[in-house]
Amino acid sequence: MPDRDLDAFDALEDFDHRELTFLGKTKRVFVAGKGPAVIVMAEMPGIYPHVSRFARWVRDAGFTVWMPNLFGAPGRPISLPHGLGVMARACISREFRAFAADRSSPVNDWLRALAAHAHPLCGGRGVGAIGMCFTGNFALSMMLEPAMLAPVLSQPSLPIGKAGGMHIAPDEIAEVRARMERDDLTVLAYRFAGDPFCRAERFAAYQQALGDRFVGRVLPDECANREGVGARLKPHSVVTAHLIDRAGEPTRQALDEILGFFQQRLAG
Repeated sequence: MPDRDLDAFDALEDFDHRELTFLGKTKRVFVAGKGPAVIVMAEMPGIYPHVSRFARWVRDAGFTVWMPNLFGAPGRPISLPHGLGVMARACISREFRAFAADRSSPVNDWLRALAAHAHPLCGGRGVGAIGMCFTGNFALSMMLEPAMLAPVLSQPSLPIGKAGGMHIAPDEIAEVRARMERDDLTVLAYRFAGDPFCRAERFAAYQQALGDRFVGRVLPDECANREGVGARLKPHSVVTAHLIDRAGEPTRQALDEILGFFQQRLAG
């Protein structure tokens, strides 16, 4: 994959821009690649260049990326003023319940419909999904869709202000665990040790709810990238702004593990 300036606007010219409507709601989805479907859900403030770089890695690993625009301006580089504005609008949106523990965001219904739509078009055994930060919990709720086989939670940060809260309804997580037990599935999750938005209490809550079906990885803060605008914040974005793309780096190993997880679960 050619190097791109991660601080410059990304036109996403190598993605097909589709307007998809499910459950009466239309969203733009960026699609690229061939192979089983993987849904990439951006972190705040949206599909900024580090997120699209990750999506291209997934595409180049042999998957069809489906990247819905859930908030923000696609391709716009990260900046603090823009990010705060997007965050404020998302927090009051009816599609998200950013402060709610033990409840799922309504947008998950749309995302499950996207997974059901993508699977027969792309083939393979099923669909994978990764959520990051604000969307970090969504891949777990998506497991209520039978096509979903490979959920990844990267620094799941909702509900805001509740360190040990889970952004999923109790009956839903019970159903997800039963399905994982029945179908022998697992969920991968990642966070930095000192992440102020995704703390140890959240991983402990998921571990208690899902048992050994929850596979949590905690990376040391010292291994985070510290260059670039997005990386100036405390270590948080495991596979995007704080990733160091160099062999042997813990963040690169996390990326490779995620790609291998998708390959193991979805190829067939």
